[in-house]
Amino acid sequence: MTSTAQKLSLVSLSALVVGSMVGAGIFSLPRTFGAATGPFGAIIAWCVAGGGMYALARVFQALAERKPDLDAGVYAYAKAGFGNYPGFLSAFGYWIGSCIGNVSYWVLIKSTLGAFFPVFGDGNTVVAIAVASVGIWLFHFMILRGIQQAAGVNTIVTIAKIVPIIVFILILIFTFELSQFQENFWGGTGMPETSLVEQVRATMLVTVFVFLGIEGASVYSRYAERRSDVGRATILGFTGVTGLMVLVTLLPFAGLPRAEIAGMRQPSMASVLEAVVGPWGSVFVSLGLLISVLGAYLAWQLICAEVLFTAAKTDDMPRVFAQENANRVPVAALWLTNIIVQLFVISTYWSQDAFALMINLTSSMSLIPYLLVAAFAVLIARRGESYEVRPKERRRDLVMAGIATAYTLFMIIAGGLKFVLLSAILYAPGTILYIWARRERGEKLFTPVELVIFVAAVAGCIFGIYGLASGSIVI
Repeated sequence: MTSTAQKLSLVSLSALVVGSMVGAGIFSLPRTFGAATGPFGAIIAWCVAGGGMYALARVFQALAERKPDLDAGVYAYAKAGFGNYPGFLSAFGYWIGSCIGNVSYWVLIKSTLGAFFPVFGDGNTVVAIAVASVGIWLFHFMILRGIQQAAGVNTIVTIAKIVPIIVFILILIFTFELSQFQENFWGGTGMPETSLVEQVRATMLVTVFVFLGIEGASVYSRYAERRSDVGRATILGFTGVTGLMVLVTLLPFAGLPRAEIAGMRQPSMASVLEAVVGPWGSVFVSLGLLISVLGAYLAWQLICAEVLFTAAKTDDMPRVFAQENANRVPVAALWLTNIIVQLFVISTYWSQDAFALMINLTSSMSLIPYLLVAAFAVLIARRGESYEVRPKERRRDLVMAGIATAYTLFMIIAGGLKFVLLSAILYAPGTILYIWARRERGEKLFTPVELVIFVAAVAGCIFGIYGLASGSIVI
């Protein structure tokens, strides 16, 4: 049992959601959207993403209330609905995707410093990688001192990092130029002609990335003071952060030509504010970004370790990852997490656009776990399972789960074959952990259906490696 002293309140759970969602992505939105589309396409993209993610948030809320025994978060639903191996893939995909997301934080931190200290470049120089490596292990040893202390720091940092974003929004509201917004609205001038569908598609994976963390309260559900707080924290965090992201995306179009926004270096929010108010704007946003990203990195380090630890506790990962130190921190899970983060940080040296690659790969890896969660919600709503209480909610929940399932499938397709194959390169060898865990317990490895899934993952891995070797897949 988790003691009362270790329980998290609604405020703390909401801060985990907001702290997980508000990180590197929001500071990159102006350039990412400016390069892809104008305000009209951006509005459509946010309607698609917001609608899909709202449905997913409602799925997490409903499952938190109707399946309180499944308190391991994202992957527990996949296991309950589809079996051991899909449950493992969900846990592994969510964990490794989160590790890659943590790498994007370090890349953006160094890219931000690169605006003032050229030795950091775009975040993937030798010096940038060395400094990021020091940061990885400083955070590692801080977290080893205790999860509850780290969660407390996250609540404080979450409040601090929202301030620069709100200041950015307020300044752009007061300097809003309607004529400039109208000029950019249908795509602006000086940009390549692309169809609206292609414009929206180009923004899809980044919208997934900035919504990652919506399940933060679900992952930490075993620490909640009240089970109902998990769903409330999810909806509260989603609503607030969505509003911020839409404003950060659209307001720059009312101050600068789209072509200028598209050519800015990351973090583009700092570049936008510098163009509007002068050099102090870049410094102000850059400081806010450093606080934001470090806070988000802390939150995701906690989530990464928690996912691996919980999977080991439920016999889905090797037992070694269920080990805790004297401060009740999952020490082995944290060590493996940071070793993986370190390896990916080193790999950014060979990437053409390390930040964009890490964002897209993180999103791609996370979509499979999200899809399985949504599909599980469809299953229990169709069966009427757990709907003995409040049966009238069954149809509503089925609709929301159906929308969430369709949305995640659409996002996987929109991301393209490249990221499906890159994901398979990680999923296939990751199965070694599943085989290890099953051998430890003397259990059968695969059912016939699971064997087909494994073969498909291996085939995707082979094609992905071939694509990298032949140059048809460029990272």
